[in-house]
Parts: sequence; C-alpha cells; structure tokens
Amino acid sequence: MNDLFARVMLYILFTFAGAASAAPALDTIATTAAEPHPEQSGFHILDTGREAFLYRAAMIDAANSSIDAQYYIWNSDTSGLYLARRLLVAADRGVRVRVILDDINLGGRDDLLALFASHPNIDIKVYNPAPVREGAGKWLSFLTDFDRLNRRMHNKSLVVDGVVGIIGGRNIGDEYFDEHATLNFRDRDVLAVGPVVNGFSANFDAFWGSEWSRPVGELASKTPSEAAYSERIAEARDRASETDGLKLDVPVGQEAALDVLTESLATLTWAEADFIFEPPLVDPDALPDQLTVAAQALADAVKTAESEVLIESAYFILDDEALAQIRSLNKEPLRIAVLTNSLASNDVVPNHAGYARWRPEALEHGFELYELRPDAAACTVWIAYDEFCADGIVGLHSKTAVFDRRVLYIGSFNANLRAMYLNGETVLLIHSPELAAKVADSIELGMAPANSWEVELDEDGDLQWQGLNQTLSSEPDTDWWLRTKAWLISLLPIEDYL
Repeated sequence: MNDLFARVMLYILFTFAGAASAAPALDTIATTAAEPHPEQSGFHILDTGREAFLYRAAMIDAANSSIDAQYYIWNSDTSGLYLARRLLVAADRGVRVRVILDDINLGGRDDLLALFASHPNIDIKVYNPAPVREGAGKWLSFLTDFDRLNRRMHNKSLVVDGVVGIIGGRNIGDEYFDEHATLNFRDRDVLAVGPVVNGFSANFDAFWGSEWSRPVGELASKTPSEAAYSERIAEARDRASETDGLKLDVPVGQEAALDVLTESLATLTWAEADFIFEPPLVDPDALPDQLTVAAQALADAVKTAESEVLIESAYFILDDEALAQIRSLNKEPLRIAVLTNSLASNDVVPNHAGYARWRPEALEHGFELYELRPDAAACTVWIAYDEFCADGIVGLHSKTAVFDRRVLYIGSFNANLRAMYLNGETVLLIHSPELAAKVADSIELGMAPANSWEVELDEDGDLQWQGLNQTLSSEPDTDWWLRTKAWLISLLPIEDYL
C-alpha cells in the first residue's frame, strides 16, 4: 500500500468515523443555550490570557464539522504549536479546517504551512502575500508594491461549527496567553454564540474568497514529498496531546472540551450586538482617504456618548482632523479617558513615537491620558502566572472602548491611523450595560496610580507624569537612549503608517 493510498483511506476512515460519532454536538449545546434568548447573542468576556487560551483549545477539541481561524499573527511557540497540533487532531476526525494568516509575520514558514495544508481536511491561505517570500527581498518588495502591501489583515477570529466564535485583540502566541517568560500582554476578547457569529463567518468567508488570499501551496518553494508529509505529520500527531510546556491545564479530547464549553455557555450574558468588519482589499491603487467601517463605527459611538468615553488601546495615534472632530462635539461634561502604553511598556517604539507627537494636542483638547506601567500592580489580576509578575514586563494589547457604561466596543481595532484608514479590522458593538460596566471597571483599574502614570500639562505647558506619590518630567522607567530614539522617530511624518 503506497503512502498516497494510505492517506486517502485515512481520510475516508476519519470522515465517516467523525460523522458517526456519538459525542454531543457543539451546535446542539449552543442552540440549547440560545433558545431562551431569541434575536440576542450570548457573550463571555475573556479577560485573562489563560482563559482565552483555555476556550480556544476547548473549541478546537469540541469541533464536530468545521474550524475557521483568521489571524494576523500565529507564532510557532509553545501555545501556537499546541493549538496547531490540535487542529491536526480535529482534521483527522473529519473536521474541515480553514486558516487565513496575514503575510506580514509568516517569517519564511511557507514550506512548513504547505506541509500542514497537505492534510486532506486542512486548507491554509495567506492574505496579501509579497511576491518575494524570504529575506531582504521580501521587504524590498514593499518599495515596488507599497500601496498594496501596506494594506494588512489585522483580524483575529476563531469560529467553530459555525455556532461559537471568539473575536477580539489576541493573536496566537505565548505573550497573549500568559505563557511568555519576560513579556505578557494585558489583552481582551470575547467568546460569543448566537446570530452575531454569522457575522464572524461572513467576515472569514469574505477574506477566504478574496483574490488577495492565496493558497500557501502556491507560495511554497517546494511541494512536500509523501515521505516528508508522513514523517512530519506523524511527529505532530505523536506530540498533539503534550501539555508539558504549558502553564495551564487544558481539556484534551472532545468530551473534556465539551464539558468546559457546556458549563460556560450556560452562564453567558445575552444582549443585542452589531458586528462590523472592513472588507478585504479590492483596488490596491485606491487612495486610503476614507475611514474604514470600524473607524466610522467608533466615531459614531463617540458622537452619541453623553457623559463618558473610556478607551483602552495598545496604540493611540490621532491627527488634526480626528482631534478637530472630537473638539467639535462640544459636549460638557463629556469625559474622554484613554489608557495606552507608556514608552516603557510599548513593544513598538515607532508607535509610541507617533502617539507622543500628538500627545500635547490631545491633552489640550481635554483628553485624560494614562500610560501603563510595565510593573503594574494589577499584573497579579491580569496575568495568571504569579512568578512572572515579580520580574516580567506587562504590555497593553487590548482594543476596547466603553460608552456611557452602556455600550461595549471590542475587537482588533487600535485607535491609530493605520486602523482608521488601511487595515482590515473586526469590531463588535455589544449593547449591554452589564458587560459595559464590567469592562469599564477593568479599564479604570488600569488607570489607577499603581498601574499607570497620568500624563498632564504643567503650568508652562510641558508634559509631566503623575505616579505613586511622585511627579516626573520625562518618560518614566526609560533610559536616555530609548527616549532619544523615540524623539527622533517622532520627528518623522510617518504616523499615517503606524
């Protein structure tokens, strides 16, 4: 029996075995949970990385028919490899697995992904790929095709069996799931069931069908041999249940996963919601001079707010037009408070430089600005890894806003110009005072003096940072070279691309 014949027989065996499985179907559990709440969707906020990883792992293992995953970043680290191997296990039992990854962070993994996609139940596409696949040539290609390659798919979504989905700010990688040794992100996403999940699937299908989404096999430098496929896939199967490298206990197997999800779906918060996504690129030569639909949704929500807007965004970069629009609202007393990264907690210095360029104007327009401390005391609340909080750095990666503590805005959208005009983004507007108040309290905790510095203008109009019983006149917890580098970058007019 040759390898190709063996693979075909394996596919038939697992397909029919999966169809005949007596395991309770996830769609039945989701439908049962939704029945008392017609026309509403159910939500559970994933406020810690460990919880976010737990539910992703459970959803993949619980899948009965389909898994659709769309991510800006999927790292080949401990958590990323574990979830990838569980996708393989799901495909083995007959689940259709589709994955879309943005090209910007693939890092020469075309051949590996093509090997993975050789499985008869797995398809992988790369969004908006560069013509040169590796090395300096990949980045040089930006010079010749900048308008197209500057448009990225920043979405992060997982949909299982078309009935349960996760949407929000987290990519796939250790730093998003409290698994990294030195840097973990404060982030947020939401598990959802009900009609809103149809929107998640529509977003996925739009990008899957886009002419700019290419099968990874077309990009790989070589076609995987039968021997290579058999060896690597066999190794991945053998290691698929390994959890030794993870700090979190996860449910392994369909029965254990369904138990976790059944318990969670019984305690959801039900509310009306609107899902918004920016369609994939159509005309690469079109000028990015119109707000994306996600940005317009945020602008509209700000306009309707009466008393308070709380924003938690990893990056916060505005321009004169955005500031002028907010100033024209002329609502008193409308509070607009923003929690973002400090220079010390920001993982991307150019993004901080772009923010710093407009920071004084934002303060003059009445914004409250809070910058996260890398040693935030709330680390023990946010990061479920006690040893990490003693020496590790906490960074902010969430993309959330709350309006009048009645409406929650959550998704992949940073409050920066790249998200406003260039990127594909996903946003969920949840009309739930209960969830809005819960997230508002969480954002306020991040703004507390033990967790962030409040940035103000002194009597002379200079910046100062108010912290725990101290006032500083320069970027806290940074050395002169980091401050100089950020200042030099801030002189460049590049905030449109940050």
